Amino acid sequence: MKALRKLYAVIKKEFRQLRRDRITFFMIVGVPIGQILLFGYAINTDVRNLKSAVADQANSHLSRQFVAELRQTQVIDLRFAVETPKQIEELLRMGEISVGVFIPPDFDRRVIDLHRAAAQLLVDGGDPTILGVANQLASMPFGFDSQPDIARVRTFEVRPYYNPERRSAVNIIPGLIGVILTMTMMLFTAVAIVRERERGNLELLINTPVSTAELMIGKVSPYILIGLIQLALIVGVGQLLFKVPVRGSMLDLYLAASAFIIANLALGLFISTVSRTQFQAMQVTVFLLLPSILLSGFMFPFDGMPKLAQYLGELLPNTHFIRLTRGIMLRDASLADLGQELLVLGVFAMVALTAAILRFSRRLD
Repeated sequence: MKALRKLYAVIKKEFRQLRRDRITFFMIVGVPIGQILLFGYAINTDVRNLKSAVADQANSHLSRQFVAELRQTQVIDLRFAVETPKQIEELLRMGEISVGVFIPPDFDRRVIDLHRAAAQLLVDGGDPTILGVANQLASMPFGFDSQPDIARVRTFEVRPYYNPERRSAVNIIPGLIGVILTMTMMLFTAVAIVRERERGNLELLINTPVSTAELMIGKVSPYILIGLIQLALIVGVGQLLFKVPVRGSMLDLYLAASAFIIANLALGLFISTVSRTQFQAMQVTVFLLLPSILLSGFMFPFDGMPKLAQYLGELLPNTHFIRLTRGIMLRDASLADLGQELLVLGVFAMVALTAAILRFSRRLD
């Protein structure tokens, strides 16, 4: 009985400590709820509303009816109407669309010839999931296929761009750069201030003539170089072992990575200012890492997620960096083409770093 009373006292003490530790209590409740919501909404293999463009050179009653039927499928979201396939290719390269529909001038004659594809689908083949959806769309029956005893071989001819071999590594490796840098950069700086406090070094730093901004920037700066070294390792291994191309400028890739690294380091510093222990800082980092994987378009097509998940994903630096890496590495896009994504990363870094500086206290608690 005496041993049971001792055991009960220890258990009671642990529960009291958990009740006082608000971050741990939040993780106990928030992690399972967050995972259910993220996995339930973000994991969606039934892809819909892919951003698309159409070039209808036939401009006939039948072609307009065909475009209307395409809209009704809800598989693609026709946001752009252009004149030529070249314009579709440019939109694909800039990442504005995932699928392009080209309807040739002789569309009406092609419809009669049941052994010819009536139109073309120009697809960003960098993502095998999108390519699979396009192949399904190409085999769907449309209004002009409803003839007795005859079946069209294929409505669309599918032309995959950027990954004709349909290798998953070509899509995964550029996205994995963002996931790895998010995990390491946030974790490094999330424990930075807390570690100084636990080791007793924070008091020494406070007594130095270094300003808060100088301290924060000084904490971040060494890890920028570390992040760039990690980028070089990932790209090098990706090219050597998985034959992942880098079609764009390496300078553009490093500039984009620098902005992304600074954004994650600033977020890690902010986490460090609101955490009391290194364990709490690591908990919050892991909690933020999961949405960065599921809601960024790394695992599933971004356009296929529900609108709420997309809105949350737009708040994550990894979402914009994945667009940058895939655009530069796979589509030979430049930073000028992807300037909006780079601007978002810059704004995020400024906001997170400012919040960390304002949150940091220049005195010991």
